[in-house]
Amino acid sequence: MAELRHSASMSSRASAGASPAKVEEASHSFVSAAATDLSGRDQDRDHDKDPHRHFFASALLNLPAPIRSLFALEDPRVSTSYSYRILVGFLAFLVLVGLLSLPSFWSRLNAPYLCHKEGITLHCPRVKEPPSLWENPYSSTTSWKPCAERWDNGITVPPENETNGYIFIHAEGGLNQQRIAICNAVAVAKIMGATLILPVLKQDQIWKDQTKFEDIFDVDHFIEYLKEDVRIIRDIPEWFTDKAELFTSIRRTVKNIPKYASADFYIDNVLPRIKEKKIMALKPFVDRLGYDNVPPEINRLRCKVNYHALKFLPEIEEMADKLAERMRNRTGSVNPYMALHLRFEKGMVGLSFCDFVGTREEKAMMAAYRQKEWPRRYKNGSHLWQLALQKRKEGRCPLEPGEVAVILRAMGYPKETQIYVASGQVYGGKNRMAPLRNMFPNLVTKEELASIEEIDHFRKHVTSLAALDFLVCLKSDVFVMTHGGNFAKLIIGARRYMGHRLKSIKPDKGLMSKSFGDPYMGWATFLEDVVITHQTRTGLPEETFPNYDIWENPLTPCMCRT
Repeated sequence: MAELRHSASMSSRASAGASPAKVEEASHSFVSAAATDLSGRDQDRDHDKDPHRHFFASALLNLPAPIRSLFALEDPRVSTSYSYRILVGFLAFLVLVGLLSLPSFWSRLNAPYLCHKEGITLHCPRVKEPPSLWENPYSSTTSWKPCAERWDNGITVPPENETNGYIFIHAEGGLNQQRIAICNAVAVAKIMGATLILPVLKQDQIWKDQTKFEDIFDVDHFIEYLKEDVRIIRDIPEWFTDKAELFTSIRRTVKNIPKYASADFYIDNVLPRIKEKKIMALKPFVDRLGYDNVPPEINRLRCKVNYHALKFLPEIEEMADKLAERMRNRTGSVNPYMALHLRFEKGMVGLSFCDFVGTREEKAMMAAYRQKEWPRRYKNGSHLWQLALQKRKEGRCPLEPGEVAVILRAMGYPKETQIYVASGQVYGGKNRMAPLRNMFPNLVTKEELASIEEIDHFRKHVTSLAALDFLVCLKSDVFVMTHGGNFAKLIIGARRYMGHRLKSIKPDKGLMSKSFGDPYMGWATFLEDVVITHQTRTGLPEETFPNYDIWENPLTPCMCRT
């Protein structure tokens, strides 16, 4: 643009200094002289058969007067050396402009997220909304249905006086880790023919909550629904006098259960001790039962517990229904909504040991936080940079809010999209969330949808707030996860199990990392990569593989052909 403005100004100054007739005459004489000179040189050098030179000469003579005037850099009466100096000066000016524009050009090549960034706001090109934006386009091509609740192996539960003993567990962690532990506890009790004492929800130091099983789940439904599979009692039997020491006494605790233990391990190593002591606590009990090394009916029972027996209290279900309804009616008319599980809390960012955009102060504070929380992994920090690069390349780093915004825009979701965000306190606060919120302003949390009185009713139990997020995400038209974890796994698994008609998007973080790190990646190429890669990442049931996770993909053996 600078070059064009410069040329225009030179032309205007030339026109101002002479009349149109004189300019026409001067330009015509200049072009005629140039053509004559070229023709003379051709004859002297015996190149009269070269058509290109004659074409150039005739083209100069036939140019319109305004264009020919541009070639008249000097009056023929002025010395030739002066015109060359002007031409050299003009070329030098163009070179200078080019050098000055190089930083701007380079910064455009390295623009983050393939979009134009102004402060904390991202501007991405609009994308045409595809017809399958709010639907799972391939759901009709599959013929699977849920069938875990119909399982009946003909084996009845033995009378209470014939039980092999009693087992007791603490379900640790957050809500969804607890959920998995409860499902596993029922399965282990079935394997050993034991009676299950209602699990205790034990919150760790991160959650700091004293929620009981009956504060979240419908206990009566849980026990009644599973009565044909496993006997479950509400409390430790009255005849057992060492209740206070049950989980602390070495004599009453089975330890050293390996991760993903087989059914045979429980039968060979745990069952004899339970028969001897009559009642035993299993500790720890996180991921203590495998998938491939247990009978299919045990995996089917775990699905039955997860999708049918574990129901939240009616008041939690009702509140979640209200929040989902409000999401669909925020614009005054019924509209679909997206649920986004945004995993970018400080703890997740620190534990990932990935590197993220931020100031020097932020990076120094994060380094100190990691050194304090995970000193054995942190060591002296010298190896972490290479580790961070490797993890990002492998797609093992959480997506930043700005990256999520760009991916959603590339998929075709417009600015008006209604988004429900389920997350903890985002690391970096409002500044980190700004690119996502500015690109999708209709972004809300449960605290913004519900009144203070409604939320306060559930604040006494942190787990119940997580249950609300779980249900609103489960009911959404589109669910998007940004990182792994039990919450996202259970949501996607439940949506697959219940019919996989609703779209569940699991971004390919490895490909996205490669695209975001490519300074030469254009928007059109990025758009094509996003669309093609995620065409089949929409939450359809997938064929299982060794060591698969039934919580995310319950196809086998929890689903049947229609």
